[in-house]
Amino acid sequence: MHERMRERLKGLREEWNLGNQRLVEMEAEHGRLREVLLRIAGAIQVIEEELASSDGEDQNQG
Repeated sequence: MHERMRERLKGLREEWNLGNQRLVEMEAEHGRLREVLLRIAGAIQVIEEELASSDGEDQNQG
């Protein structure tokens, strides 16, 4: 019985290590994705501001 419990414990530890490793990888991917989204949001904001500025200039000229 003890041998069976030792084997189960070994398996659980291996499973935990794999799960923990995957979690670390996913958290790193989450950080990279968040950075990409922040860059995209910044680009969107700049373009929107440029368009708003350009639209205002067009209306003043028209």
